Amino acid sequence: MEAAINRYRILALIVGVMLLLVVFVGMPIRYIGGNGTPSAIISPIHGALYIVYLALAYDLWRKAGWPLQKMVVMVSAGLIPFLAFFVERKIVAEARETAARGNVKADSA
Repeated sequence: MEAAINRYRILALIVGVMLLLVVFVGMPIRYIGGNGTPSAIISPIHGALYIVYLALAYDLWRKAGWPLQKMVVMVSAGLIPFLAFFVERKIVAEARETAARGNVKADSA
């Protein structure tokens, strides 16, 4: 399960940074500066990485055997600026605690 935790953690941080770039760099340059190029580059990259993040979040959620509400929190982390950093720390800590207790699905490696 540690591999799933590490994959989730890395993508959560990358998606969080990319969302900050979209919101605080791409969008202001687009709407204030009148240049849509940075937004046109950053936004699709964030979108593609967010899809990968969703898959990894699902994998960790499934292996940990958590309730659906936890998956909803994990999904929202890539949509709200700064939330990814807080959710990542909480989820990783809870996942490691779950793994230490041995409450892990049998197919998790």
